[in-house]
Amino acid sequence: MEKWLFIDSGINTPAFNMAMDEALLDWHSQGLIPPVVRFYGWNPPGFSVGYFQKTEGKIDFEAVKKHGFELVRRPTGGRAVLHDDELTYSVIVSEDHKMMPKSVSQAYRVISKGLLEGYKNLGIEAEFSVPEGKLGMTGSAVCFDEASWYELIVDGKKAAGSAQTRQKGVILQHGSIPISMDVETLFDCFIYPNDRVKARALRSFYNKAVSINDCAGRKVGLDEVKEAFYNGFKKGLEVDLESYTLSDDQLEKIHDIAKNKYQSQQWNYSR
Repeated sequence: MEKWLFIDSGINTPAFNMAMDEALLDWHSQGLIPPVVRFYGWNPPGFSVGYFQKTEGKIDFEAVKKHGFELVRRPTGGRAVLHDDELTYSVIVSEDHKMMPKSVSQAYRVISKGLLEGYKNLGIEAEFSVPEGKLGMTGSAVCFDEASWYELIVDGKKAAGSAQTRQKGVILQHGSIPISMDVETLFDCFIYPNDRVKARALRSFYNKAVSINDCAGRKVGLDEVKEAFYNGFKKGLEVDLESYTLSDDQLEKIHDIAKNKYQSQQWNYSR
């Protein structure tokens, strides 16, 4: 089997997490590292918004701050995600890799096989979303309000949210695998015309999204989730994963990107 790197970078700040994904993409584009599967967590909890997402009039910045979350803009598209009790993954692989289709949606399908197998390892029967009609019809700023192509759904509810970018000949796909969801706190971070509209959106959301604990009917620990998805990516991508520890120089570069880009007001609040 082909060997890919596996990095469990632990729990870090939102800015550091996005900086590491960018750095790994850059190093892979230069041929310095092979493809990578990475797991990570967030402290403080991250409130990430998509690269193209408009935040003014959509996101309640004071509420985000009040709840102790840190807003960061992703290098990938999509809508806002609250990263708290979850496993976050990223996959970095060349667009020219033999297993990668040219189509964005089909690349989602290939990479998301790892997610599908991960849910199976937890005894959860997930499947790929194949949306009918045009995406984005809900007009919602909330990522888990709508499943995109080949995202994972369980009983028709979105179970994992993913986003992708292609830069320098490299695909970066990363995503959120919620273990549990604090839905009311999530909805506090968005602006609605009035309380009635917010309450209706909140009720609707419960029928559209689901966490691992909801699916499993029990409290599932992070270590169990990591093991399930580690083996899921090995099987789904048909690769061998080799643990990798970043060097001090690599970490220094990541911290530099985090400070100068992902912590900056210009980047995070540019739209």
